[in-house]
Amino acid sequence: MARPIDNRIDIDTDTDDGAAGEPDRLTAVQGPRATTIAEIAREAGVSVPTVSKVLNGRSDVAARTRRLVEEVLERNQYQRRRTQRSVRPALVDLVVHELHSGWATDIIRGVEEVAGRERAAVVLSELGGEHRPRSEWLNDLIARAPIGVIFVLAGLDEDQRRLLDARGIPFVVVDTAGEPPDGVPVVGSTNWAGGLAATRHLVALGHRRIAIITGPRDMLCSRARLDGYRSALDEAGHEIDQNLIRYGDFDVKGGYEHGRDLLSGPDRPTAVFAGSDFQAMGLMRAARDLGLSVPDDLSVVGYDDLEMAEWIAPALTTVRQPLRDMARTAAEMVFTLARGERPANQRIDLATELIVRQSTCPPTHRAG
Repeated sequence: MARPIDNRIDIDTDTDDGAAGEPDRLTAVQGPRATTIAEIAREAGVSVPTVSKVLNGRSDVAARTRRLVEEVLERNQYQRRRTQRSVRPALVDLVVHELHSGWATDIIRGVEEVAGRERAAVVLSELGGEHRPRSEWLNDLIARAPIGVIFVLAGLDEDQRRLLDARGIPFVVVDTAGEPPDGVPVVGSTNWAGGLAATRHLVALGHRRIAIITGPRDMLCSRARLDGYRSALDEAGHEIDQNLIRYGDFDVKGGYEHGRDLLSGPDRPTAVFAGSDFQAMGLMRAARDLGLSVPDDLSVVGYDDLEMAEWIAPALTTVRQPLRDMARTAAEMVFTLARGERPANQRIDLATELIVRQSTCPPTHRAG
């Protein structure tokens, strides 16, 4: 379990409106002189019970009032953490934008491995494909007071981040959807290098018409893999055909639909780099439905190297993304932050690796 931070004082903030209930024991990280709740209330121009509600994450406070109190708390460097006197186990929140893939399973396993060593429990949430949590979810998170949060392909807006900062709840982002704000720890992988390696492999085999089905336009990893693809074609002197660039959703269905479209034309590609193993599977199904053989008629490269990649037929050439290592690293960073320490690095990108199997070969006379 995470070690407590030193130099903290205990306060009882369950004074909101005289309601019955066991006091919520909190700790406030202060400067040389501890600021009291009454002083916070006077400066914000609100009542002591209102400050108490904000500190306890109660939802029955107007958004404007909550922001005002949060600003005063932040200005006074007033933070709180649960002390070791709590009988509840330490909690880590893991927030995943979607849960329906083996990709998410590897992330969960990596976080669980570290949490188990730290004797902490993991609370798992899915955002249904969104990249920002809703306000009601944030209220619930504050109420359970985890020692930290790990966001996967998700993050917080400025107000949400301020809310967690005021409560001393650190967070780390895995594979950020966009550019993270300054000071937010991020764990990712070398997506540009992965896209470069995948495309270089196909170029080295002799392919010239190479398509790509990457991920959503608004995701940083999608753009990085696409940039790697473009760089490999450019260094080989191959023209970049915009008709061969597709934005998918990292899912099987998207790979299938884009595959049908790409492979049905008169000048179809002889190779496709898919931005995920699931998209590669959909693409291979589309090729079979159109009477094409992989790899004789079409070479396919995936991305992630999920467990099933070596078991499908033909076994999938893919870029190995160290998903479990990424999750372990993020979890270790959260526990470091929870101990009041700073990680050695705020941005960590783990290396990717091309794994060559049976779904790629030189173009044959039947291809193209």
